[in-house]
Amino acid sequence: MPTTPTAEHVSRRAVLRSSILAAGAAAFASTSQHAQASPAVFAHGVASGDPLPDAVILWTRVTPSPQAAPGSGAGPDVPVTWELARSNSFDTLVASGTVTASSVSDHTVKVDARGLAPGTTYFYRFRAGGAVSPTGRTFTAPSPDAAVARLRFGVVSCADWEGGFFSSYRHLAARDDLDAVVHLGDYLYEYAAGKFPVAGGRGVRTHEPAHEIVSLADYRIRHAQYKTDPNLQSLHAKVPWIVIWDDHESANDAWAGGAENHDPLVEGDWAPRKAASVQAYDEWMPVRPNGGRLYRRLRYGRLAELSMLDLRSYRSEQVLGAGRQVDDPSRTMTGRDQMEWLTAGLASSPTRWQLIGNSVMFSPIVLPPLDPRTTGALTELVGVPAGGLPFNTDQWDGYTADRRRLIDTITAAGLRNVVFLTGDIHTSWAMDVPVDAADYPGAGTVATEFVVPSVTSANIDELLGVPPRSLSPALEATATATNRHVQFVELDSHGYGVLDVTPDATQMEWFFIGERTDPNAAAHRVAGYRVADGATRIEPAAPLV
Repeated sequence: MPTTPTAEHVSRRAVLRSSILAAGAAAFASTSQHAQASPAVFAHGVASGDPLPDAVILWTRVTPSPQAAPGSGAGPDVPVTWELARSNSFDTLVASGTVTASSVSDHTVKVDARGLAPGTTYFYRFRAGGAVSPTGRTFTAPSPDAAVARLRFGVVSCADWEGGFFSSYRHLAARDDLDAVVHLGDYLYEYAAGKFPVAGGRGVRTHEPAHEIVSLADYRIRHAQYKTDPNLQSLHAKVPWIVIWDDHESANDAWAGGAENHDPLVEGDWAPRKAASVQAYDEWMPVRPNGGRLYRRLRYGRLAELSMLDLRSYRSEQVLGAGRQVDDPSRTMTGRDQMEWLTAGLASSPTRWQLIGNSVMFSPIVLPPLDPRTTGALTELVGVPAGGLPFNTDQWDGYTADRRRLIDTITAAGLRNVVFLTGDIHTSWAMDVPVDAADYPGAGTVATEFVVPSVTSANIDELLGVPPRSLSPALEATATATNRHVQFVELDSHGYGVLDVTPDATQMEWFFIGERTDPNAAAHRVAGYRVADGATRIEPAAPLV
């Protein structure tokens, strides 16, 4: 496995780009008999993802010449050999092959390695010319009928390059008990340098390109920059990732026909920009191509299925304000096809647990929850949404009809073990998902939701420009008082989650890091909540072992 770089290396930007590219060309041209590890040719590391029982995606990017910088559209076509083995000595190869890296795909390489054994640890690497990549480790999923005793995921979202160092990735990479990392979106940010709130008003490192990313070249360059982060590289090389995009992989508050952070008069039509972001994402991320469709389902034996949702590509435009438009049944969060895929999959799931990778909060957070049976006059005369006033209509609170469809499916199917895993909101929450928030717990609960904090992206105290824990405790108390299904909320801290799934229970652990601008920030466990098999209400939990 690659060693974890020092703080000195973490804090340096890619200011030696020209020297690195030149060194990469020299290493690539080497004709030495024994290939040497080359961080220049393989400057963006290696990654794996989307594990199946018999297959896994392997990824890297090569820099064969100084001209072949990310986003350049230049550089020669080069053959890249991939190797897969059960030992990191690579004494005996299980599988191998050669693919061509070219400027057409920004010299990225993606291999769907198939014919593998289920539930198996593999090591992989790439060769190009005289250079060899770092070694990565990955796992295949168990066979569909396997009686899996335990499943453990790292869970992350919202990593802003300028906001701080990716210490959460470093701490997850130091663990040796994870089956995969689930990334719930905002893997990168599209803003121009200095345009997103950061600590002290100035980022510890600066986005490239410096302008807001719009073109295919822009998105490629930004992806490449993020993948130079040593903590990110280390975690990618340690375990497979299962990823979904949210909005910032394209533009803030994206929807099917546009985005809040997209001005057609200045930036042109939305469709070309969206297409550019999708192409760059497909090139630079370890996801399995599926005709442009990112939502998908992965299974871990008889224990769990994980449905990853795309909640940006098909949704209706967000409602401004808090009018009754949020209840319009013609509005959609998922689109019809994805909703049918999701509900059919949940209703027919053969596994003990149904996990949903969900980029924006599913549970209602309203001020206050209203009972439609007794507030019909208020909702009709004043225009208040039937369930109460939502504070964020970019979440499922802005698409209540789709949420009701999903809740009704869970109820009708008699499912008891549905768990939503959520990012986006830069804060930490543990909630019961109520049938009716105004009648909680009387009307019952149908699922559980665990929301992880941001890796570095600005949260409540930073967005408001106030000291940590000065204003947020009062906001947290208000949130739990008016939304009684919320069992835990913390609005200020950055960090990550660790999800543990067994036949008996599913448990989330929250870990917060210290100062996000400290490359050596420590992490500590803050809370744990679990839901038992067959239950739909969570309870505090002792630390995992």
